[in-house]
Amino acid sequence: MAVQVVQAVQAVHLESDAFLVCLNHALSTEKEEVMGLCIGEVDAVRIVHIHSVIILRRSDKRKDRVEISPEQLLAELTGRPMRVVGWYHSHPHITVWPSHVDVRTQAMYQMMDQG
Repeated sequence: MAVQVVQAVQAVHLESDAFLVCLNHALSTEKEEVMGLCIGEVDAVRIVHIHSVIILRRSDKRKDRVEISPEQLLAELTGRPMRVVGWYHSHPHITVWPSHVDVRTQAMYQMMDQG
């Protein structure tokens, strides 16, 4: 069984328009978490370039959860020349640091990513 070595990301470049969309989305509600997808590409030297974001609807309505349905994710991606390079979500009235669930979710996405 061959082991695939994936080089780590060297840096992330977040375009200002994408940042402002994320910020406004996070500030749009004080009581519930929000979530979105980061859209862009990873270049030859492993720099992630985020050009835009897709705001997602919440499928779980509990205030301390944010999830999306697989159907919504597929609908957002179908027929578009782009790649999901990450995700974001807010933590209203709690720590800014990723939770253990956030870390586990990110690790799962990175293991699935072939790029």
